[in-house]
Amino acid sequence: MNRMRLPGTPDPHFTVSGAHNNQIAVDTWGDTTNPAVILLHGGGQTRHAWKGTGQKLADANYYAVSVDLRGHGDSDWVGSEIGYTEAELAADLVCVINAMELSKPALVGASLGGMAALTAIGYEMTEAGALVLVDIVPGFTKSGAARVLQFMAMGANGFDSLDEIKAIVKTYQSHRKASHKSDGLSKNVRLGDDGRYYWHWDPAFLKRSTDDYLEVQNALKECAKNINVPTLLVRGGLSDLLTDEGAQEFLKSCPQAEYTNVTDAAHMVAGDRNDIFTDAVITFLDKLRA
Repeated sequence: MNRMRLPGTPDPHFTVSGAHNNQIAVDTWGDTTNPAVILLHGGGQTRHAWKGTGQKLADANYYAVSVDLRGHGDSDWVGSEIGYTEAELAADLVCVINAMELSKPALVGASLGGMAALTAIGYEMTEAGALVLVDIVPGFTKSGAARVLQFMAMGANGFDSLDEIKAIVKTYQSHRKASHKSDGLSKNVRLGDDGRYYWHWDPAFLKRSTDDYLEVQNALKECAKNINVPTLLVRGGLSDLLTDEGAQEFLKSCPQAEYTNVTDAAHMVAGDRNDIFTDAVITFLDKLRA
């Protein structure tokens, strides 16, 4: 089935070839001569999730780079044949860093993007200047991960309207103030040739079951042992994927890490409280630069 982008959906600034010659969509903000910060979204999100953060980073004299992970947004789908493992996502990240000639960029990763960043550093696939993990550590909860995947699986057969999608998003994000607009969803869905709306991600991405979460956790724990850069962990206080106990366990294993708990945010911290989140990241990066 063909799935078309909706009118008005922003085009990526440019694309970069990933690890399998798959095209990765990229947006940037700021001066290329400033320290680079790569923003990696969570599963089911797109590069657009970082628009506010990207602009604020640019205003603070950083060069912000936001990408669509493979299988998401305007980046190529690769199907289950090639895969969507953390290692494959990390390999794409390395391609972006090399193609853009970025020197030791700070990596800011939310959920799935954080797993990719942690994998890239832990396996020494690239050199980074800093790491910011957003509501993700190796000890994430199985129930929280299952809830994310269940939300992403909703609407596998498509939706009749944007209002129907808005209602489902509201159920998933019940802590947020209701929005009366549906046009913001347009960049996150595609229109099928059957006239129905579909999410922007590759359904093959969901073939990874939460049953393999222990394997993923163990791999990430090994990567965490190799973190050798300044690190900031940002948790959403309402998150069910990262508990405070899980955060504390990570901080014990990564003593150089700093910790910020955004009390009235859930798993999508940057979307819930972008002001507090972005200020925390800039404060952390400014301190390193100073």
